[in-house]
Amino acid sequence: MTAKEFPSRLLENAVNEFATLPGIGRKSAFRLVMSLLKRDPAAVERFGETILRLHREIKYCKICNSISDTDICSICSDEKRDRSVICVVENIPDVMAVESTRQFKGLYHVLGGIISPVDGIGPSDLKIDTLEERVRAGGIREVILALSATMEGDTTNYYIYRKLSPYNIAITTLARGVAIGDELEYTDEITLGRAINNRNPYQQ
Repeated sequence: MTAKEFPSRLLENAVNEFATLPGIGRKSAFRLVMSLLKRDPAAVERFGETILRLHREIKYCKICNSISDTDICSICSDEKRDRSVICVVENIPDVMAVESTRQFKGLYHVLGGIISPVDGIGPSDLKIDTLEERVRAGGIREVILALSATMEGDTTNYYIYRKLSPYNIAITTLARGVAIGDELEYTDEITLGRAINNRNPYQQ
């Protein structure tokens, strides 16, 4: 769809904004905008206000870096969780994926990505230093490296292992029930649950 086909500049601008979202092409963006135009004005206002509030008010947990409504997320503030075990994941969807298995009762640490020189992402761009700070503070007996089974994931695993190896803790990885090349958030719950339960000591 080209710009000259739009009968309205407002419509075109709205489509252009929706098309900036990941996985949304211009045709999909056009359908979404047209759907909003057909809605009741009050519903559209609620939609817009929800997005604005999300952007203005969302917080990142000061402990694990996951998204939260408060300074400390519900998982980190839950006294029933095993505070001696930290599961290291790439991003927030991975926290949701592991939680959906109902097999893990510890805490999390969200890195915010993985090391990828091709994409210009190095260790300093990730929340690795804060992970080391949590371990250094004491009380941690195990760190589970639950990153995607890709070359970038393995590179990040190795870097974290080197950073944490001086500390007297167990460093484990998911069992390879998660296929090599798979991203964690797309792994089915049963496979991921078994990989959590059957985790292995990290090996270089």
